[in-house]
Amino acid sequence: MTIDFGSSVRSRLGIEWEIACVDRRSGELAPAAPELLAKLGPAESFPHVTGELLTNTVEIVSAPHHRTRDAVDDLTRLVERVSGFAEPMGVDLLSSGTHPFSQWFQQRVTPDNPRYDTLIDRTRWWGRQMMIWGVHVHVAVEDRRKVFPIIDGLLSYLPHFQALSASSPFWAGETTGYASNRALMFQQLPTAGLPPQFTDWGQYESLVADLKHVGVIAELNELRWDIRPSPKWGTIEVRTFDGIPTAHEIGAIAALTQCLVEHFSRELDAGREVPKMQPWFVRENKWRAARYGMDAIIIQNAAGDERLVTKDLDRLLPALAPIADALDCAGELEHVHDIIRHGASYQRQLRVAAASGGSLKAVVSSLVRELHDGRPG
Repeated sequence: MTIDFGSSVRSRLGIEWEIACVDRRSGELAPAAPELLAKLGPAESFPHVTGELLTNTVEIVSAPHHRTRDAVDDLTRLVERVSGFAEPMGVDLLSSGTHPFSQWFQQRVTPDNPRYDTLIDRTRWWGRQMMIWGVHVHVAVEDRRKVFPIIDGLLSYLPHFQALSASSPFWAGETTGYASNRALMFQQLPTAGLPPQFTDWGQYESLVADLKHVGVIAELNELRWDIRPSPKWGTIEVRTFDGIPTAHEIGAIAALTQCLVEHFSRELDAGREVPKMQPWFVRENKWRAARYGMDAIIIQNAAGDERLVTKDLDRLLPALAPIADALDCAGELEHVHDIIRHGASYQRQLRVAAASGGSLKAVVSSLVRELHDGRPG
């Protein structure tokens, strides 16, 4: 089969932000999305708000932009609009990889959506466990021949993405011991997790043809890989990130993603090969970052050299500075240092719980406050 890759403007980006609705008094997840979406009206163009798998979730989607800050501005404006309708309903908004204490079996699947019905019918218990939230960053690539070499390059930085965004230390009222419990939960779905490492576009087309032939997928978007091509939009979509609580952090992580894609694109333009790692190193890195977060010692390259992820970011960020200047996202990229200094969300959540005698309701309140303020508390 042939899969066309849409025409797109190089390195332009778009961001999707999954937001959870919670009851203001109890802090429990609230099935408020259908009512909110009805008040907002249909999503006819970008930017917009749409529904997701569960009725406790809305997804905020930016328009495509050249500058990271413009995409983040879209998100901020839409969150303010959604909050305006949520306020009189007694509903607050937050974003994290998981909710600290709500129970998965009490959540409702969005009705009258054949795609969601099929997913739940096929995956049953594991599908119903998907009480999780994430952020997706699309970055445009102008030539599909670049797509899989760039994805291979990005896989070496998957643990950096995972650690910086990790925000799911709790699950159903328990402290998991993981920085990102979401990362390991999500990959239980049959088409989720790490992508195969393809040598060319034709291999990808063959895989999709095979999976459609045997009924694993009906549509391309049912391949829920951590990093995947998005042929409709002409982008690479990085889906590694946990739900990110603040616009400030989204800007930082989106700028890092945009700069890395542009960096690898320039390497290919110069005739250089993008370095990649063995799949077993990539898998180990994902686990280390999900388990240890900002304290993960990650594998850096095919030779097996290792370094603390924050130390590797200290090396990486100055190297990307000229690209950030060219993309006009230097300020946002600099904010990655803020996450390193002040802690990723999972660290902040654990600190709040410890300071509140273990209260997970206090953690929910802190997440609500952070999203409202747009910056880590």
